[in-house]
Amino acid sequence: MLRVDAIHKGIVLDHIQAGRGLKIFRELKLEETGYPVALLMNVPSTKLGRKDMIKVSGALDLDLAALGLLDPNITVNFIEDGVVKKKVKVGLPERVVNLLRCKNPRCITSTEPSLQSIFTLLHQETKEYRCFYCGERLRI
Repeated sequence: MLRVDAIHKGIVLDHIQAGRGLKIFRELKLEETGYPVALLMNVPSTKLGRKDMIKVSGALDLDLAALGLLDPNITVNFIEDGVVKKKVKVGLPERVVNLLRCKNPRCITSTEPSLQSIFTLLHQETKEYRCFYCGERLRI
């Protein structure tokens, strides 16, 4: 059995869909942080069957909206003194700023690249968002 020690202070990303851990690791650029990081893949899970996990030792801020777009089922555990101090179930964010791009070539965000792209969640089930400026729909 593989053993990864508990962390004293940091963040544990749990309940990642099996196979998505590496993509999340890369998207968050965890290889560049300098913190000790453990990426566990295909870990047995009673709820999911198999899951991925990422443990990051040390202080670290994460963009929870970005995590929600990558895998809305992630649970973020904030660890202090070796104990889980706070658990956050990420879910899909209601509003997304500068993480998605509008595909409508007539949208003002296409002609004004310095303008923030803003999307609001339309349907949780279908993972559909709407551009704040032109109304274009986007499924993630």
